Amino acid sequence: MAAVIENPTEVKTDSEEILRPRRFTVEEYHRMIDAEILDGDEQVELIEGEILPMAAKSIKHVAGVRRVGKCLSKYLGERVFIAAQDPIHLDDASEPEPDVIVAVLSETEYEDHHPTPSELLLVVEVAETSFARDRNRKALLYAQAGIIQYCILNLRDHEVEDYREPGPSGYRRKQTYTADQSFNLVAFPEIQISIAELLPRR
Repeated sequence: MAAVIENPTEVKTDSEEILRPRRFTVEEYHRMIDAEILDGDEQVELIEGEILPMAAKSIKHVAGVRRVGKCLSKYLGERVFIAAQDPIHLDDASEPEPDVIVAVLSETEYEDHHPTPSELLLVVEVAETSFARDRNRKALLYAQAGIIQYCILNLRDHEVEDYREPGPSGYRRKQTYTADQSFNLVAFPEIQISIAELLPRR
């Protein structure tokens, strides 16, 4: 008679143990970059201990990043630090590279560290093919880190998604704006930005 396994899900093989993903810390990630294990030109980012490839940048995506940076510089000028596609340090396991960030001014201009959640006033991702990661994993990651405002420039649907009020379970407020609308920034509520200024021309 064949043996019956009562709880087959509890049976683990050696191969299952081997297939567990290896997660890295930010320190280990930097060591791999310094040791050139990761090519400096390789488009990757560290998310929750995983080294993940970043989406390829199309002409439309690059234009979107450029427009966001230009628009924010126009309204905020030298009041803030604005950077495009630079790393931010969320915790010991996550160092993503958002498309655009707005951070408080730093005397060192962030030459000694990447901006941290308490220094970040706005994070923007430009989405053309990366909707799933930007809307789900990254939105939760940024909310759990306490970033006060996160926006997705949606190139496919020609709109902007605005996330506010971060918490452990995600952002508690989300508003979607179309080209004929405007919105403000959490850190600068007096400034109204036209959505049309952020979106690439059709």
